[in-house]
Amino acid sequence: MDNIILIGMPSCGKSTLGRILAKELNYGYVDTDDVIIRQNGCPLRDILDREGVDGFVRREEEAICSVQAQRTVIATGGSAIYSEKAMAHLKALGRVVYLCLTFDEVERRLGDLHARGVAIAPGSTLQDLFNERVPLYEKYADLTVHIRDGNSVRQSVAVLLQQL
Repeated sequence: MDNIILIGMPSCGKSTLGRILAKELNYGYVDTDDVIIRQNGCPLRDILDREGVDGFVRREEEAICSVQAQRTVIATGGSAIYSEKAMAHLKALGRVVYLCLTFDEVERRLGDLHARGVAIAPGSTLQDLFNERVPLYEKYADLTVHIRDGNSVRQSVAVLLQQL
């Protein structure tokens, strides 16, 4: 196990679980959203407002493809799966783990999509986004870990470690 790449819907725990998982494994940690922010000098929502979803996905692809790592947990943005090039790069870096949540749990956790900088087409609902993305997460995943509603962060990390 070299790198572990976490994919999934916004709010599924990629960043939170990723940081703890990295500590448990004595790995480094990279959040590709942070790479996008650093490379562009602005929040994700500013890129979305200025360039739309397509422009954001291009910026995300550039950021992801710039990541080089060893023994690192890499937490991606929820829209990473829209770029075949980015996902091929991530799969070459390590094992891709889909953190799967139910729609109801995603809806409960997520809150304001715009404030979170979620790449969603104008007029689309969260249900539309969920239905569009889940098959892509499943396509790219080497492993799917079901994050149970009501589990603590520690319990979710324990499940993740067990399945790795």
